[in-house]
Amino acid sequence: MSQWPSSKARKVLKALQRIGWVEHHIVKGSSHQQLKRSGYPDFTWAFHDSEEIGPRMLARIAKHTGLKPEDL
Repeated sequence: MSQWPSSKARKVLKALQRIGWVEHHIVKGSSHQQLKRSGYPDFTWAFHDSEEIGPRMLARIAKHTGLKPEDL
């Protein structure tokens, strides 16, 4: 069983912001957001506010951003 619970996209975004990620570039009318954080390459993801993000996708996001299950 995965250590990652399913979570809403807005909850994941708030967790990323708490650990230091900031919105870098938002294209109006697009679902893609670009986030940046010192020491990491920019991270682009398709942000759909109320969509549920599953455990496998959360694990992939964590690999690129340093997010941990306890951050959620």
